[in-house]
Amino acid sequence: MAGGLLFDWDDANIAHVYRHNVTPADVEQVFANDPMDLGGEVLDGEQRYSAVGHTNGLRVLVVAWTMRGEATRPITAFDASERLVKRYLKAKGL
Repeated sequence: MAGGLLFDWDDANIAHVYRHNVTPADVEQVFANDPMDLGGEVLDGEQRYSAVGHTNGLRVLVVAWTMRGEATRPITAFDASERLVKRYLKAKGL
């Protein structure tokens, strides 16, 4: 749980974030650290959202997720591009 959010983790989405050298804890830290919204779109009939944010160690990640009932279901997470990192850090005053 991060900031009162309930996360929907299973073997599939854990494996997917691990492929990008990201852990579930990293993803949850991004949510807890007030990420910057990048928008949303409908994919395969499902509303998906994305945001950029940082871990407690200031690693800047892009996270994509959907809602499953009351739970936030991370889909993927990966390191933000250098350009997006600069934009995010400037917007956050970091």
